[in-house]
Parts: sequence; structure tokens; C-alpha cells
Amino acid sequence: MLTVKVKICGITNYDDAAAAMDMGADLLGFNFYPPSPRYLTCERAAAIINKLPALVDTVGIFVNASPDDIRLAIDTCHLDWVQLHGDETPDFCQALSSVNVKTMKALRVRDAGDIENAEDYFTDAVLLDAFHPDKYGGTGLTFDWNIVGHINKRIFLAGGINPDNAADAVRLGVYGIDVCSGIEAEPGKKDHNKMKKLFDNIEHLRG
Repeated sequence: MLTVKVKICGITNYDDAAAAMDMGADLLGFNFYPPSPRYLTCERAAAIINKLPALVDTVGIFVNASPDDIRLAIDTCHLDWVQLHGDETPDFCQALSSVNVKTMKALRVRDAGDIENAEDYFTDAVLLDAFHPDKYGGTGLTFDWNIVGHINKRIFLAGGINPDNAADAVRLGVYGIDVCSGIEAEPGKKDHNKMKKLFDNIEHLRG
């Protein structure tokens, strides 16, 4: 069996957070990017996170945010991870190493060359997402998973993962899968039946 983490991203309310956790999520993602339909203020995210047990890791998603804004969210929401999903440079990511959280850099993938860029980032993990010219994630698009080769880092696989293809994603042996739009009723609201189907479909593969 594979020990693969499941990150449910785009959480905007406590009911979805609790359901995801009960079904087996290891990480919950909260979006702090204002243009996103899944955006939460620090205060709203903290109100959800403060009700959750410490069994689940919380992840803050940021797009080209300032270090001060990131640190404010870390302190307010007691985040375990910072996910940098914009155009952050390797130096910017490395500068966050002084903060007591894990970091992951999201890379928008068009071809194998984009994946090779992961080696430039000194982060605890990288997240491989499908490329979109105008949007930073949450698009439902996927990319050719066959080009995911060996990277000397923890890899979260994202982009169009849903109940029907989640098992294929897990079988790649990545560190974790990141699921957002594939289990939504609408942006920011999870479909609990879809979410349960996803976890049911991968249960036999997870350690």
C-alpha cells in the first residue's frame, strides 16, 4: 500500500472542513488570494481552523503575497504549511525558511522542463499543477502525468483530480494529491458525495 497524503483545497466553511477531515484528509487548504472565488480573510479562516483538532495540517495558499501578509496569516491562523502559488522566486521561498512552517512551491506545468525547475526551490515540497495562462490553480485542468519523473523533493500532484482519476494519481507514488474543483458543487462549496466517492476510490491504495 502507498502512503499518500490527501490535501483538500479551497475550504471556505467549517462543514466542508469537518467532512473532509472525517473522510480522511491529511491537509486542508485555505485560500488567501483575493481574486479567487475561494478567498477567505485571515479572520474567517481562523474561525474555521480554531474549531479543528490538531490531527489535520492547515495550509495557507498565497499568490505573490508580501512576506508581511504571509506572516500575518501564519500567526492569525496557526498555519502548518505555506503554499506559494504565484510567481515567487527561489530566493523569496528560501527567505521563508526562517518562519516555523513548512513550505511548498506550486509550479504550473506545460512540459517536463517545467517540472525540472522544481530543483531550483529550497522548499519542503513542490506542487505540480496544470498550466493556465491567466489563473493560478483551481481550474480543473490536468496535464500529462506521465511526465512526472524523479524529483528529489516531496511532490503534491494537483490539477483536475476527481473521484474518477484519483486512484491513478495515487498510483504514481507521489507524496500527496491535491484536490479542489473536482469535488465541488460550485467554487468554494464541496460536494460531500463526490468527496466521499473520491476517498472510497483510493482507500484500498493508501497506507
